[in-house]
Amino acid sequence: MTGDALRALQAPLKARYRDEPGSALVQLHASGVLHPDDLICRVETTLGAIDSGLHPAAGGDGQSACSGDMLLESLVACAGVTLTAVASALGIPVRGGTVRAEGDLDFRGTLGVSKEVPVGFRAIRVSFELDADADETQVASLSRLTERYCVVAQSLKPTPELGISLKPKAAE
Repeated sequence: MTGDALRALQAPLKARYRDEPGSALVQLHASGVLHPDDLICRVETTLGAIDSGLHPAAGGDGQSACSGDMLLESLVACAGVTLTAVASALGIPVRGGTVRAEGDLDFRGTLGVSKEVPVGFRAIRVSFELDADADETQVASLSRLTERYCVVAQSLKPTPELGISLKPKAAE
């Protein structure tokens, strides 16, 4: 997509969001169904259900998706789309490329082996290999702006407010 086409696509949205700031607030949703006998949560996606289960390092059999991998996959998707949109807006021709995310996770935390080990990723790295005609300044701009505008990356940087609540299902 060209920068002009992207600007034309986004112009009415930007105008509406400036005129009606409340219209820019969108609540995204995700849901899943628990399958306790199999230690699986079936997550509904727009492309169908995905069974998420334990990673093999936590006792899983490797037959279902790991939520940690899904987090990294979400980061890859967001960073990739963001980079291509930024490149289009800046007029930097990108012919293709790959994006990769890797994260360091110590399973002693999530398995309760050591209270000193935090639960969750210690570090996450995102890298791109681009097929693009871009000089060092343009590459630096792409990197900086991709990080700045990637929703998933920005959501991971300062830990977002998160609450988990449980309520019993009403008896029928």
